[in-house]
Amino acid sequence: MNDEMELVCFNLISNSGAAKSSYIEAIQLAKAAKIDEAKQKLTEAEEFLVNAHKIHAELIQKEAAGQKVEFSLLFMHAEDQFASTEMAQLLAKELIDFYADKFANK
Repeated sequence: MNDEMELVCFNLISNSGAAKSSYIEAIQLAKAAKIDEAKQKLTEAEEFLVNAHKIHAELIQKEAAGQKVEFSLLFMHAEDQFASTEMAQLLAKELIDFYADKFANK
């Protein structure tokens, strides 16, 4: 794996990890009835996830253009982190809505 691809992988891991952490924090804030703060944390997470999406899209475009993307354990880890972050996004949004409804009905 060349240095450029390693940097791409680390950027994908870093942005995905930061987004995932922010999604978890958003869930914890919502659980503590801090819905506005949870929504702010959700916005922060979305910024990191957008960056990760851009990196991922560039890799797909590169491969679609005929440039092979070298497969490695690091790349597999980066893809796994990205995919699990997308799941964290879905769960965070659902749980924040759930807690918002729960605390609004008290």
